[in-house]
Amino acid sequence: MTISRKEFLKMSALAFALPALSKVDVLARPIKNVGLQLYTLRSELAKDPEGTLKRVAEIGYKEVETFGYGGGKFFGKTPGEFKQLLTSLGLTTPSGHYMPNNLKKDWNVAVEHAGEVGQKYMMCAFLFPQDRKTIDDYKKLCETLNTAGETCQKAGIQFGYHNHDFEFQTLDGQIPYQVMLKGTDPKLVKMELDLYWAIHAGQDPVELFKQNPGRFPLVHLKDMAKTEKREFAEVGTGSVDFQRILDARKIGGIEHYFVEQDAVTKGTPLEAIALSYQNVQKLRV
Repeated sequence: MTISRKEFLKMSALAFALPALSKVDVLARPIKNVGLQLYTLRSELAKDPEGTLKRVAEIGYKEVETFGYGGGKFFGKTPGEFKQLLTSLGLTTPSGHYMPNNLKKDWNVAVEHAGEVGQKYMMCAFLFPQDRKTIDDYKKLCETLNTAGETCQKAGIQFGYHNHDFEFQTLDGQIPYQVMLKGTDPKLVKMELDLYWAIHAGQDPVELFKQNPGRFPLVHLKDMAKTEKREFAEVGTGSVDFQRILDARKIGGIEHYFVEQDAVTKGTPLEAIALSYQNVQKLRV
């Protein structure tokens, strides 16, 4: 059988393209271990921590980020008990949220307990209004964060900070978030970017990644409703272009993704995280 030069060129071009197409198909996959920031289920966890975590695992989540650590316990359980519960459900907790008071008192104990449950990241979750009145407050905070980061580093844990929107609001002529980025050691203090709050404050997550490459190992996948009030929404139902952000994940240094919804306006929190999980599966990394 003979073929024309034109047909030969078409076949050659197709053969040349196949490896590239195959490579794209292989690399473009759903997020492997979708995580959940458990604050979304705070009411449910207060009533039934075992049953709630069981439901989280049944939905498909593989990782959970804790909150509310206090008195040496996670949701009323010792580090050993909590780790055993997670293991029995096929869950891990690579990260946890800790409040400023944790940093100021018995931080070394908190770090030890985080290590016992398997956490590799510890995030300062929030700043109380009285601790962020001036830009000097943020400069002092940088010292506290660096010190907390040193303690974590010695234990093989990465410390970091989780934002809301107030860190992006001009204070004394400066942007607190930028002060924090410059005033903390990049090796000691990473950032967990809450996508909703950053966008709510008028920030572009991708630009933040470009300006601070490798500084964002964790992100909160949190959507914003397409309404005037811009309420919290289930992932994939709002206005946030998650795929664009995930396409820049290597620049930001993202390693873990945690779904979160501070408030649920329709249905139940469990129904909300189930819908978010389904939609996260449509994203590609």
